[in-house]
Amino acid sequence: MNLGPVLAGRRVVVVCGAGGVGKTTVSAALALGLAAEGRRVAVVTIDPARRLATALGMAGLSDEPRRVDPAAARDAGLDMRGELWALQLDPKATFDRLVTRYAPSPEARDRILANRIYRHFSGTVAGAQEYMAVERLHELVDEERFECVVLDTPPAQNALDFLDAPERMGRFIEGKGLRLLLAPQTKAGRLGWKALHAGSSMVLSLLERLTGGQLLRDVSEFLQSFDGMYAGFRDRAAAVRTLLLSEEARFLVVTGPEPEPVAEAVMLWDHLAHDRYPVAAVVVNRVHPLPPEGDPDPAALAAALTAAGAGDGAHLAGAALESLQDARTVGRRDHDDVAEIRRTLDDPPLATVPALPDDPVELAGLARVTRELVTA
Repeated sequence: MNLGPVLAGRRVVVVCGAGGVGKTTVSAALALGLAAEGRRVAVVTIDPARRLATALGMAGLSDEPRRVDPAAARDAGLDMRGELWALQLDPKATFDRLVTRYAPSPEARDRILANRIYRHFSGTVAGAQEYMAVERLHELVDEERFECVVLDTPPAQNALDFLDAPERMGRFIEGKGLRLLLAPQTKAGRLGWKALHAGSSMVLSLLERLTGGQLLRDVSEFLQSFDGMYAGFRDRAAAVRTLLLSEEARFLVVTGPEPEPVAEAVMLWDHLAHDRYPVAAVVVNRVHPLPPEGDPDPAALAAALTAAGAGDGAHLAGAALESLQDARTVGRRDHDDVAEIRRTLDDPPLATVPALPDDPVELAGLARVTRELVTA
């Protein structure tokens, strides 16, 4: 299946799936193909292993888009009629920009950015990375520098968190109970703190002694600094969800031909479809071909190998036939797994990428995947 027409005119392509199925490779290959067709494309990864930069022939990536050398793409066999840009998500830099956008004043902005709790929260709190991934996606779409943005998402065990991240983070930041509890300078806050203290006096007394109360003041200041910003965060989360549900977006579910990732892909597809996200296709990566049935005659094969100069034609023929049987077993397994996806999901749009002799860790290998997905 050629995914080019399916993704034509879409401004957002979200690539999701289980870990280890080649999702980053598929994201980069798709972006490369869309750019080769003449579009100005950005691909965003959150992969800390920096595989995307290596595959694109780049020394490294940052939060700001960097252009892939079109000459390198041509050397890999692709006529780059458009532009491909790549970047790696920096959750803290994205969060800093979000704070700057919605802070009620420069003083409030500086107070939040300098706060110790914020500095920890913005880079390490569970859900922050997923939230900032969708926020960065929205930023790039708003800037209108690119005709299409391809987003490589977290692995499938976090994929549902990725979709729910804007709403979850908004609830956390706006949590009235937490703000009340950690506002010790107010009468209600003091009562809340005393109630908590009564339930865990040993731990909290130790915490107070170790921090001298500074930790509590930092947390209180952090939460108070967000007063007046909750509506902005909430509106931004709603805008992100609207974008991802719109006709401008398409989701691709990537899997490998093994039972576990296939099961995760089916679950993810069902979840996306249930919540009315625009799912475009399933991409099954690393599919082994199914060799044709019928084995050559062992004696004839041995004779041919001996005539060609093989030292032990009979032994070599036996090893070749054994390898053929192994390839047929693996190919039949992959073929059955692809058929299972079709049956379970009622014959969805589906593209396959053949298993390559080597992982596509450079631009030439990536171009091979591109040709399977976009020019098939």
